[in-house]
Amino acid sequence: MSMIFDRSENKAVVALIGAGSMGTAIVRRIATGKKILLGDVSEAVLERVSNDMTRCGYDVETMIVNALDKDSVEAFARQAAQLGPVMYFVDTAGASPNQASPEHIVNLDMIGTGYAVDAFGQVMAAGGAGLLISSQAAYMYPIPHEVESQLVNTPTVQLAQVPFIRDVAMQNSGLAYMIAKRVNHLQAQRAAATTWRERHARINTISPGVVVTPLAYDEFNANGEGYQRMIDASAARRAGTSDEIAEAAAFLLGEHAAFITGTDLLIDGGVIASIRAGQYRLG
Repeated sequence: MSMIFDRSENKAVVALIGAGSMGTAIVRRIATGKKILLGDVSEAVLERVSNDMTRCGYDVETMIVNALDKDSVEAFARQAAQLGPVMYFVDTAGASPNQASPEHIVNLDMIGTGYAVDAFGQVMAAGGAGLLISSQAAYMYPIPHEVESQLVNTPTVQLAQVPFIRDVAMQNSGLAYMIAKRVNHLQAQRAAATTWRERHARINTISPGVVVTPLAYDEFNANGEGYQRMIDASAARRAGTSDEIAEAAAFLLGEHAAFITGTDLLIDGGVIASIRAGQYRLG
């Protein structure tokens, strides 16, 4: 017998790009009684996550989406809107320094994120909220104020042509990652003040520190000693978990954060504080 667990109609929609452990932890935290649209480039990942969440009582649909492709991202946003009022959007798609070239990081973590912000800025329901997953790395490379002013006012499709991106971010994967993640903050600020504001929706970013996820082991395996020193120098003296990020995300996406938009929440156990206080040095 095929059972119907929820006969509610016109459910609020939760859309996620990047069906990894952090993104799905966030969705699980907020999506009870709602319609979930999972997007990922991997059909196998979508099938595995969808089956798991469906067996736990969630109402899930999936769609293959290539976060690097503007048309694909826009199609995903349109599909979300067809399912019902899009009240929540979460973007966790990205590649870390030891996973990809500078070009790929800029194209995925920065430009691809911009595509998503732009696309969902056309479909969010009034009162909705979005969240981009950035990184503590956004605080590790100060971008000159005049460059930030240029970047925050540059359309997504033109970002790669900005001299700072072309000449600095492309030097190596580490720089590309730090700069792309800072640009995520700027993308949320621009959207909060323009397209998302016009739809009466909010958008923020979270910058996690060292959080243990399956994908993070690529970084640990490549630079475990550096990450260990970072953990040891932090006030928390431990790594974080996806569930901790999900708790903070639920707040920023929820009704109690209705006055918060265009801002970043750093959740790093005190790593950036240790760097600024001279207790830990990068490199």
